[in-house]
Amino acid sequence: MSRLQAIRARSSFADMLEGQPQHAGLALLLAIGALALLIEPPHAPRLLGLTAGAWATLSISLAILHQVLVAIVFRLQLHRNLMTRAFGDRDMRVWAALFLPLLIARPLTILLCGWADTVPITPYRGAEIAVGVVLLGVAIWALHSTLVHFTIRRALGGDHFRDEIAAMPLVDKGAFRYTSNAMYGVAFLGLWGIALLFGSWNALIAALFQHVYIWVHMYCTERPDMDWIYGNR
Repeated sequence: MSRLQAIRARSSFADMLEGQPQHAGLALLLAIGALALLIEPPHAPRLLGLTAGAWATLSISLAILHQVLVAIVFRLQLHRNLMTRAFGDRDMRVWAALFLPLLIARPLTILLCGWADTVPITPYRGAEIAVGVVLLGVAIWALHSTLVHFTIRRALGGDHFRDEIAAMPLVDKGAFRYTSNAMYGVAFLGLWGIALLFGSWNALIAALFQHVYIWVHMYCTERPDMDWIYGNR
């Protein structure tokens, strides 16, 4: 019996819900806090029909949709093999078609929010641009490390789908040489970089929400899953 088959043979419905009440509560509190910090000036300009505040709200909403979808798919695949039973060998291709557009929407909505925004972060534009360039550069390095060394199949949660992916060794090259979680810890700094380059308060709040919320996913969904897959259960 394979590693994933063994998990599915002994896990229960309660195991699928592990961490998810905390996930839901933290998502709600973080969203309320982020939305309260958005600033919409009178007669705010619009970009593609939306104000900066609306773009920030959309960014927050899509991030929640993305991570709720990931939690549902990860748990149903890990514990019940749902995607593979439904789509066979196409399971990861179908999952990528759902996952990647929502992933791309994260920086795209931050960019559009910043472009539309007239609410500044600070009066020090030179410092904002300098820090923004550095953060964006570091994030691009982390994304390159993810694509080249970690691979997109693992980034999609391939260890929930394939035993051979779960058996792959830890990555210690590129950004992963300095941190085991370059995706969340480093790549998400690019969202801050975009906001700083535009000098956009509302984009910064959306970036803050996304970066904090991805760690909610890490500790409420991914960490328990890793304990199952890598033998701590």
